[in-house]
Amino acid sequence: MWCMRRRVSTRSYHKGGSMTKKQLMKDPLNLVITGVGGQGNVMISLIIGNTFVRNGYFVTVGETYGASQRGGPVMSHMRISKETQYSPFIPDGCADIILGMEPVETLRMLGRYGNTHVITIINPRPIYSIDVTGGHAEYPDLDKLVETVKELSYQTWIINATEEAQKMGSPMFANAILIGALIGSGVLPLDKKSVEPVLRETFPKELEANLAAFNKGIKFVRS
Repeated sequence: MWCMRRRVSTRSYHKGGSMTKKQLMKDPLNLVITGVGGQGNVMISLIIGNTFVRNGYFVTVGETYGASQRGGPVMSHMRISKETQYSPFIPDGCADIILGMEPVETLRMLGRYGNTHVITIINPRPIYSIDVTGGHAEYPDLDKLVETVKELSYQTWIINATEEAQKMGSPMFANAILIGALIGSGVLPLDKKSVEPVLRETFPKELEANLAAFNKGIKFVRS
């Protein structure tokens, strides 16, 4: 599969030299969010997609659920453009960013949609399948798995989102931590202020905790 890579500057400048808003590093920008059923994969795609739309972008989201209710793989394709609406599914080998909520699923998506330019953010906490917990299969060595993810990516951020969320009282906060990491990495033309209104609408009952988790994600990726 041939993949067009027309990259543009991530920042633009006025004629006099003053900096304006960031731009997409490529148009369309192809983002894959991957995990297993129950991790909040769809929630992250909704928050990021809504934020882009509010900032004037065209966003197309394609979801594949598989056997998600049994802990099966879940994947969101997001195609973001300033120019037009693209088809929902990213061609093989054409992801620009992969946000991986589970290590094996991250590697699986890298194998299909990765390339020499892909940027990866990975939560290294495994989710074991029924076959693994039942002793019928073995989960891969985690250290080797993460090293392979790094080798296959142009740049990798490892964010212990689940571990940090548990310290905050619930693994559910891992989603906000990963969103913060995605924004804090600077690979998207979005900033903290653009995401916060969507977080406020999405998590009205757990707002302060989710904002704290979001800020942790920004801090982790920049440390």
